Amino acid sequence: MTNLTIHNLDESLTNKLRIHAQQHGRTIEEEARQILRLAVSEPSPNTGGLGSRISKRFTEVGGVELPQPVRSLPRQQVNFGEPN
Repeated sequence: MTNLTIHNLDESLTNKLRIHAQQHGRTIEEEARQILRLAVSEPSPNTGGLGSRISKRFTEVGGVELPQPVRSLPRQQVNFGEPN
């Protein structure tokens, strides 16, 4: 087994961990182990790509409809005197 030491934990975090451990009938160390086990064993939810995450974040605010630009046909290919 590996030992892990975490320095500079806030007092409030330590107190919350102690309360959480008491609620589950575990020691602080066992509660921390359980939290770490769950954190690394659960698959992360598929949140999508950047565009999907931005869209999801601003859905509540509403969107702005932007006009679509007028598109033209592509230009003809330039012939530099080469035979077809």
